Amino acid sequence: MDWQLPQAYSHRLTSFAHWLRRHLPNRCLLCRQDIRQFDSGKPQTGICHHCLVAGLYQHEVCLGCGKRMEQLQAYCGHCLQHKPMMVIAPCSYHHSLGELVSGIKYQQQCAPLTALVNVLAVRVMDLVARGVITLPQVIVPVPLHKNRLQQRGFNQAWLIADELSRQLGIPMDDSLLVRSIDTQAQAGLDGQARRRNCADAFNTTKAIPYQRVALIDDVVTTGTTVNEIGKLFAADYVHVQAWCLARAEAPGLL
Repeated sequence: MDWQLPQAYSHRLTSFAHWLRRHLPNRCLLCRQDIRQFDSGKPQTGICHHCLVAGLYQHEVCLGCGKRMEQLQAYCGHCLQHKPMMVIAPCSYHHSLGELVSGIKYQQQCAPLTALVNVLAVRVMDLVARGVITLPQVIVPVPLHKNRLQQRGFNQAWLIADELSRQLGIPMDDSLLVRSIDTQAQAGLDGQARRRNCADAFNTTKAIPYQRVALIDDVVTTGTTVNEIGKLFAADYVHVQAWCLARAEAPGLL
C-alpha cells in the first residue's frame, strides 16, 4: 500500500520550506554578500543579481564555435561553411559563473541552479524572438551511465532539464536516450581522446517521435558528447540544438 502525507500536512511542510528560504542566511556564493530578493514568491538563492548579470555574455557569440561577434547572427564566417550544431548558453565557463556550474556537478551545490537555468531560458527566448533559433518540441537531458549515476547520486543534466521544462513549458523526455558504455570522465582529456571516449557510448531506446530536439547538459566544451548524440538524431533527420548553463570556448576565441 502506498503511503502519502495528508494534504494539509504536506501544505504545512511546503510553507515551512518557503519560510526557511526567506529567513535563513542567504549569501551569494561568489561575492559572499546577502542576496537581495526581488520576488518574494520565488526567492533567489546561491547567487546575487549583480554577480549573475556580470557573469553573462556582454557581447554576441557564434552559436557554432563561441567566437565573439559584433552583431547577432547564428554563425561566424568560418562556421557558416559547415554549420555545426548550435550551442545555446548564457555565459562562458571560463568566467565567474563557471565556478557555480562546476559546483553543481562536483560539490552538489545546487543553490544557484534555478537562477542559472533562468538566464539560460531568457537567452533561449531572446534568440527565438529575434528569429535566430526555433523552439524544440522536447528537451532531452544527456544521460549518465547507471554506474556513474549511482556513484554521484544525481544527473545534473536531468536537474537542469527538469527546471528548464517548468520554466519554458517544453516537455522533457528522459527515456529517449541511454548511456550504454560507462566511459571515462571527459575532464582532462584532449579533443581526440574525448572523441574516442564517447564513440558509440549512447543509444536511443525507441523510434524518435520528434523533429526538433534540444539536448541539455551543464557545460559544452569541445562538443564531443552532444555531437555523438547528434549523430543518432541526424540518422532520422531530426534537428538538434545543445542547451547548457555555460560554454567552455576554445583558447583564443574570447
